[in-house]
Amino acid sequence: MKIFTDANPSKYPNGSVVTIGAYDGVHLGHRYLISKTIEIARNIGASSVVVTFDRHPASVVRPGSAPLLLSEASQKLDCLAETGVDAVCVVTFDQNRANESAVDFVEEFLVGELNVKMVVVGSDFHFGHNRQGNVELLEILGEKHGFKVLGAPLKSPGGPGGEVLSSTLIRHLIAAGDMEKALQYLGRLYELRGHVEHGDSRGGNELGYPTANVTFSSLMATPPDGIYAGWVILENGERYVAAISLGTRPTYYPGGGERLLEAFILGFDGDLYGEEIKVQFGKKIRDQERFSTSEELMAKITEDIARVEAFCATHSL
Repeated sequence: MKIFTDANPSKYPNGSVVTIGAYDGVHLGHRYLISKTIEIARNIGASSVVVTFDRHPASVVRPGSAPLLLSEASQKLDCLAETGVDAVCVVTFDQNRANESAVDFVEEFLVGELNVKMVVVGSDFHFGHNRQGNVELLEILGEKHGFKVLGAPLKSPGGPGGEVLSSTLIRHLIAAGDMEKALQYLGRLYELRGHVEHGDSRGGNELGYPTANVTFSSLMATPPDGIYAGWVILENGERYVAAISLGTRPTYYPGGGERLLEAFILGFDGDLYGEEIKVQFGKKIRDQERFSTSEELMAKITEDIARVEAFCATHSL
C-alpha cells in the first residue's frame, strides 16, 4: 500500500476508484466500502484509493464537540493496509480545507488530482463547507466530469435489528464497556497504543503483580474504569495474555487519583520501559473497586487473573 500526503494525476494514469471518509476505527462498514472500491478498481484496471484525513474533520469544524477516536493515525494506516487497497491519500484537514466548497473538492481534488473514475461512499456521506456535498451532488458532478458514484448503506453484518454500522455506535459500545459487541462491529479487538512509563512500582513491590503503565492519547475513546481480560502486543510483535486495569486506583487514592492504564502481562518477565505496546480489550471482568487492605486487593487480583486466563483460553483472537 502506498501512502501519499498529496495527489497528482500522473500517479493514476488509468484513473482511480476512490472512497472518502474519516475512516475512524476502520470498522466492518468501512471495510465493506473499501472492498467494493478494490473490486471495482480491479474490474476497470484503475487504482483503488482511500482518501482520508490527518485528523478527524470534526476537530477542526467543531472542536468543542469532536468525537473521541477509535484509532489513532498510525493504527488507522495499519488497518487500511490490511484491506489490500492500492493507495491511501492522507489529506491535511485544516481550516482552509474546511472552508472548501464541495464542488471545488470534487473538481480540483478528485477530478483534477486523482483522475477519478468512480466514487464509493456511504449513502449518508456529506462533505465540503457546511456539509453541503452529498451523494446526489456527487452524481450530478459525475455526469459533468465522467465519473460514476456508488452510495451504499452501512448495515451491521448480521446485527440485531440491522443497525446502521457507524463509528458513533461503536463509541457508545466502548463507553458502556461492551467490548465483545464492539469487537463484532469493529472486526477486531479494540486497542489502545502507548508507551510504557515508570509508575509507583506498587504492583511489583507490594502486590506481587508488576504492571506496565501505559500512557495513551487523550483523544482516544476509552471503556469505563474496571478490570479487563485482554492481550498485549510488544514492539517485537510478541503477544501475551494480560489482565488490564483502567482507573484511578481507589484503594490507594480514595479521593481520586490519576486515571491510569496498567497491564499485568502473564508469562512475561522483562523491562518494557520506553517501548510502545498495544493493549487489546477482550472483555470486562469487573468494575473498579476499593479495598480496605492490600491483602484484600491481592486476593481479588488473584481471582481476576484466573478469570482472565479462562476467558483468553477460549477466545484466542
